[in-house]
Amino acid sequence: MSYIRFASVAALLGALTLACLAQAPAQKGKSDVKRQDFGKLPDGTPIELYTLSNAKGMQAGIMTYGGVVVSLTAPDRTGKFADVVLGMAGLSGYLTPPPYFGALIGRYGNRIGHAQFSLDGKVFHLPANDGANTLHGGLKGFDKRVWKATPGTGGDQSLELTYTSQDGEEGFPGNLSVKVLYTLSAKNELRIDYTATTDKNTVVNLTNHSYFNLAGQGEGDILGHEVMIAADRFTPVDSGLIPTGELRSVKGTPFDFSKSTAIGARIGQNDEQLKFGKGYDHNWVLNKKGGMAKAAEVHEPKTGRVMEVWTTEPGLQFYTGNFLDGTLTGKGGKVYPLRGAFCMETQHYPDSPNRPTFPTTELKPGATYHTTTAYRFSAR
Repeated sequence: MSYIRFASVAALLGALTLACLAQAPAQKGKSDVKRQDFGKLPDGTPIELYTLSNAKGMQAGIMTYGGVVVSLTAPDRTGKFADVVLGMAGLSGYLTPPPYFGALIGRYGNRIGHAQFSLDGKVFHLPANDGANTLHGGLKGFDKRVWKATPGTGGDQSLELTYTSQDGEEGFPGNLSVKVLYTLSAKNELRIDYTATTDKNTVVNLTNHSYFNLAGQGEGDILGHEVMIAADRFTPVDSGLIPTGELRSVKGTPFDFSKSTAIGARIGQNDEQLKFGKGYDHNWVLNKKGGMAKAAEVHEPKTGRVMEVWTTEPGLQFYTGNFLDGTLTGKGGKVYPLRGAFCMETQHYPDSPNRPTFPTTELKPGATYHTTTAYRFSAR
């Protein structure tokens, strides 16, 4: 992609808004979620930006297009705040589109092999938008939909987003009613609660696709970040990045992050799985046995920033920005280089609808899909 120029006054105002959010800590004691206009879609649909703040000065900017986390500030060991998620300068940049920066992903996060799955004896055909496969919900997934926003009241600042995915949308069955609640807590934690119900048997796998750089967005690559993933196994993939069905031990492989290890320590090894992913782009099978548990921890040595990932989900997709290539310019005129960010997408395993041995992603009428993930920040 080439450098994206400001196409409108709205885009310029959006860029200035994001710059201010990254540089200024929140006003302590302020209780209301801040709402701002963030431009309009080509059809005239207005998009809003909501800013959550906590008493410690942390802020999260979330827009109604795609439920995108457009900014997220966190302090370093000296108390200095920086925006730690990649994103675009204004709304127009998200329409290109960029690679899912900060977006809510659905109906099905990650890949479904051969763009189809069977449910109740019927084959459902989906758009193939990743080679022969379906990625992140298809051509127009939840990342490209407009969500209805309702700010929370009292306690920690929160924002509820709702969207109804119609029966047959992107090939998936059932009318799916989705609610996502973003909460910025006093313990510097961005918590995401996902809830969904359906009127027909369907499959669902929701996640968030924020790209993190704990040194600050646009501040070089993330190869020096140190990662721990609480998983003894991962799901190896074929050349199309579809799981083979095996749950392989990480022991003795470049995928062993059971102890904190720099991302760049083994990413260049002569390993077939690393070649398939052009780096790390795989699902780890978390050791957790249910409930909310710590899935991963990332430490950036220069700033001291630490991010913990807690989740109720059984899997974690760890992706190292292998398709960023220095041609994309984001917030503040920052150029995003190869491996300029990492993603930690909590999830059920890829291609689960076609893998009966994997934890099920089926949702039936009368049942409620509910998962929770939290990104918790500190410094040392």
